[in-house]
Amino acid sequence: MLRRSFLPALIAAALAAAGLMLVPPAGAAPTAAAPVRIMPLGDSITAGPGCWRAKLWHRLQTSGYTNIDFVGGVSDGGGCNPGYAYDFDHEGHGGYSATGIADNNQLPPWLAAANPDIVLVHLGTNDMWGGYIPLATKLTAFTKLVGQMRANNPAIKIIVAQIIPMSAAACATCPADVVALNNALPSWAAGLTTAQSPIVLADLWTGFDAVADTGDGVHPNDAGFQKMSDAWYPVLARVLGGTTQSPSASRSASASPSPSRSASASPTSGGGRCSATYRIVSSWGGNFQGEVAVTNTSTTASTGWTATFTYANGQVVSQAWNATVAQSGAAVTARNVTYNGGLAPGTSASFGFLASWNNATNAIPAVSCTLS
Repeated sequence: MLRRSFLPALIAAALAAAGLMLVPPAGAAPTAAAPVRIMPLGDSITAGPGCWRAKLWHRLQTSGYTNIDFVGGVSDGGGCNPGYAYDFDHEGHGGYSATGIADNNQLPPWLAAANPDIVLVHLGTNDMWGGYIPLATKLTAFTKLVGQMRANNPAIKIIVAQIIPMSAAACATCPADVVALNNALPSWAAGLTTAQSPIVLADLWTGFDAVADTGDGVHPNDAGFQKMSDAWYPVLARVLGGTTQSPSASRSASASPSPSRSASASPTSGGGRCSATYRIVSSWGGNFQGEVAVTNTSTTASTGWTATFTYANGQVVSQAWNATVAQSGAAVTARNVTYNGGLAPGTSASFGFLASWNNATNAIPAVSCTLS
């Protein structure tokens, strides 16, 4: 662990408001604020070498967040060698899974030793292998870990990552399972967050390429570690500043994860009151991720919307988010959910989905939409 200079007065005041610093009693001489203890918790993506930690530490230091302490029972010994000093401590364990840590009650002694104020959680990658652990089991494990964190510190702040993607070459079933976990996290977090111990999501998935940003389809290279640091930083900075965003507010932004990117899109279509666009975000191994955006082109606000399209090549939707989607034969109908039906004029809502295709033809269908 490193000892750094104290925060500027403005940052110190913000941390005091967040309950993350020690405040002297009235009339007492000023005392140094205790460093905010931050535990990076994860698997080999955090542990070996986990150089997103070094990059994140450096950015925090150079941005004025100097009164912090990365904590955990593991040290990387400076193995990242980035050319600047950083705090080596973390709680990353190669090969560990969220379900395994929860089932074996491994977290409580780690917490007791490190006593963190904030935990950065990037777990779930090792729960994906083979596709045999149900999503509900993974979420149950996450819930147990949150309970153990709060048992150690009732005011702990928890930042949970929507994890980086895995390539189909590394694991055929993993890309879709990572998407399913990431899509489930907003509602899971919204159900568990509290004012005293908020759960905030960090979207590490969007913009991360499982091929270009890793060395093996799983573990980040230097470019990947930089992207991870860039995604952690604004969320952690808000928590350090005493501001936490409701997990439900991350729902639409977090529902677009994909293993790769594609610019394929359909022309917009509609009946004068709305328009809709279909695009293929990515495809892999007989599966693909799609997205449809609906825009209110009228002059009045809507209370709901419906989008419809028809497949020409036998595509079958398997799951969707940000809409209620039904398929009958080739025809697909999507309706808004409770939180995204009201569209002001000129605004849009989007929904995403996973579907299968024949690995030969995946024609872009025209989409029609209506407003209510």
